[in-house]
Amino acid sequence: MSAASPALPPSPLNEDRKVLLARLVDGLDAPSLWWLSGYTAGLAQDHGAPQLAVLPGGAPAAAPGQRLTVLYGSQTGNARREAEKLAQAAEAAGLAVRLVRTDAYPTRELAGERLLYLVISTQGEGDPPDDAIGFTEFLLGKRAPKLPELKFAVLGLGDTSYADFCGIARKLDTRLAELGAQRLADPAFADLDIDTVAAPWREQVLAQARELLKAAPAAPATHLATVTPLRPASAAWSHERPFPAEVLANQRISGREFRGTGFRQYRDDGKDVRHLELSLEGSGLAYEPGDALGIRHRNPPALVEAVLQATRLDGNAPVTLGEETLSLHEWLATRRELTRLSRPFLAAHAERSGAASLARLLDPTQPAGLAALLADHQLVDVLRRWPADWDHQALVAALRPQAQRLYSIASSRKRVGEEAHLTVDVLRYQAHGHDHAGAASAFLAALDEGAQLPVYIEPNERFRVPADASRDIIMVGPGTGVAPFRGFVQERAETGAGGRNWLFFGAQHFNTGFLYQVEWQEALQRKELHRLDLAFSRDQADKVYVQHRLRERGAEVYDWLQGGAHLYVCGAIAMGKDVHAALLEIVAAHNGGDRDAAAEYLTTLQTEGRYARDVY
Repeated sequence: MSAASPALPPSPLNEDRKVLLARLVDGLDAPSLWWLSGYTAGLAQDHGAPQLAVLPGGAPAAAPGQRLTVLYGSQTGNARREAEKLAQAAEAAGLAVRLVRTDAYPTRELAGERLLYLVISTQGEGDPPDDAIGFTEFLLGKRAPKLPELKFAVLGLGDTSYADFCGIARKLDTRLAELGAQRLADPAFADLDIDTVAAPWREQVLAQARELLKAAPAAPATHLATVTPLRPASAAWSHERPFPAEVLANQRISGREFRGTGFRQYRDDGKDVRHLELSLEGSGLAYEPGDALGIRHRNPPALVEAVLQATRLDGNAPVTLGEETLSLHEWLATRRELTRLSRPFLAAHAERSGAASLARLLDPTQPAGLAALLADHQLVDVLRRWPADWDHQALVAALRPQAQRLYSIASSRKRVGEEAHLTVDVLRYQAHGHDHAGAASAFLAALDEGAQLPVYIEPNERFRVPADASRDIIMVGPGTGVAPFRGFVQERAETGAGGRNWLFFGAQHFNTGFLYQVEWQEALQRKELHRLDLAFSRDQADKVYVQHRLRERGAEVYDWLQGGAHLYVCGAIAMGKDVHAALLEIVAAHNGGDRDAAAEYLTTLQTEGRYARDVY
């Protein structure tokens, strides 16, 4: 855990392999190096006589029966952080522990595991996070081994604004038990207030690990079983303590539809996409293209006022929760989630309102009704539709904590210096007879230059430009999904990468939705971008999306992949599924029509890190 490098014994590598190792690690960032150390440690376990493998200090490696393996699958970083807390606590207790991301875990080792704790988030409606796709397919598939000697526990992280809350965690917990493994604790499922569920679960399973591994020798810091290191000490700024970044620019980059020369008339199609430039000067914060910027927002005043009117409560009334006392207005503005609903709140509201129609929507045997409600209603819509008698304290206690938002960073530090750029689609719409807005996006849109925005970096280690700069890349990013690819192209240009860059971009209309149009045209002229395929879905009778363009270029896409290209997809979950289906068709069309083989091909690309998605 120390940041200092221990003195190493003489290297067993010959000179040629030393050169290859130096080339491999050249230019890797800290998270990549931490990951690589764990990956190579896992490989070492399979080379026989592990008890003889030692690191400085002479401590023997722990056998699988004497160690705890903590696996995590994480989309936004929350599951990773919880897994790190568990591994750190186990290590502090003197237990032999290794921490492994699911896509770096050699599945052949599963049959030999004796104690496994899985921390996994759910993506969308019951899907695994991208880094757990391969592990999930293996565990749910026919090749999964029987596990009669394995003891396990599962912590799921999710969002009760989705009907299939923690769906993948439930599925994997059930599957491990089906394979004969012994469940040490009931699975725990955490909503946005993660620690209220994760902390007691962590204490329970840690006590069980101590009991099961008490006969194992204590593991010193250089023990091979702990060689998969936990994350190094980060900058002073984090999601618990964000940095106050100054807003340097807040510019609308979505266009207006020109309606006629004579009257200089324009039609606003309602689309408002913003380009924000933020100063990180003096923060020490560092990011790589593909990472996200977390932000803390205030809920819009109009939304807070609407909730107060619907509940007929006094915003100035003091409310104490735990050790914190704030006015109700401040709780609603800064501490509580006002746009995303949750099943627990709906259940409490149904009881207070006595609304039979709402109670029916919560029937677990009829999930479609709840899913439709969660997709179509904000908190204020429920309060207006089913009036109920809430008091100040009860309302604050029933609402979920405010979730911090993540936005893909749309820049490379090598080009913009101590800045981070964002591309934000401002959500505004009419529903149920009232105006609605996205809480975070409306907050960002209203920021003036010079304002301060609390931010932190959320690494996305699986969404990186290739370490081998000669590799080609294919980027699929409609709408604001193009944001990280602006950073990718900047990074590759600044580092002189030799590989080609191919972008698929889509929007509804060319005139209003072609984000960063001038920049892409200039990048093409400078050969920083080598190919650009566009899909504007509403500019012709038949709707055309990026997946259609992919199919049209299928032969070339397949040739690029066969030549070693990396493929990236960023944007909405539904789009990601449509693009994946198109890729399956493309691969199958060029491998003799075998869809099973095509699916395996794409899974292999994901496992190798050559097919990465950032979908939300």
